Amino acid sequence: MAYLAHTAHAQLSALCLGCVGWTLTAVALGLVQWRVWLVLDSEVISSGVAWVGIWRACFNSHALASPGSTVMYCRYIGLTEAFTPPEIAAGQVLVLFSLLVGVLGNVAGFYTLRNVYFGMEKNLQCCFFTTGALFLSAAGVSLVPLLWNMISVVTNQTIKFPPDFKMPHSPDSQHVGCGIGVGIVGTSLMIISGSIFCTYRLPGRSQPGRPRAEVQIGGWSRDDTVFQSHEHG
Repeated sequence: MAYLAHTAHAQLSALCLGCVGWTLTAVALGLVQWRVWLVLDSEVISSGVAWVGIWRACFNSHALASPGSTVMYCRYIGLTEAFTPPEIAAGQVLVLFSLLVGVLGNVAGFYTLRNVYFGMEKNLQCCFFTTGALFLSAAGVSLVPLLWNMISVVTNQTIKFPPDFKMPHSPDSQHVGCGIGVGIVGTSLMIISGSIFCTYRLPGRSQPGRPRAEVQIGGWSRDDTVFQSHEHG
């Protein structure tokens, strides 16, 4: 049985990177700061800053709270709502799907490395490639809504929120929030992880039998087995 544990140190590190990347992607899904809207009219949005994520739109307000206090006012953004822009709807679906594929990648990675450390060589190359493909697929799926929402911010796209959101239809300015940044970091880690898994190669097999070492006798080169037979004869 081949000793394979020393051949997969890079893949063990890649699995750790994949786990961290998957976790950051999950964190990005829950963050509300995908888009940061700056609003000059602070009558309702007291701080002049509102946050738009792929699930909620929120802002701090004095006007909607009891006197002397501040409340964070949030409204849920539904997938099928008429005002929901396509990039946010895509984020709700694709990031969740990315997390599901990422779970499969982590499970496949644990299973594959288990086989490595137990010396189980059967289908090992295929397992490594499958794990890498899963991580790369998860990263690719989550990257689509991240870049799409980033482009929407850069081009200053608006959202026609309904009146109960108490949000303007367009901000005075907006910039990319930390939610997109966290998601891109997580996606990058999964890309690195998947690439490392896909580059794994099984070590070459050595030829069976004992190598025949040569010895030098009187200027003649003879292998040790021949020499030993003459010596005993």
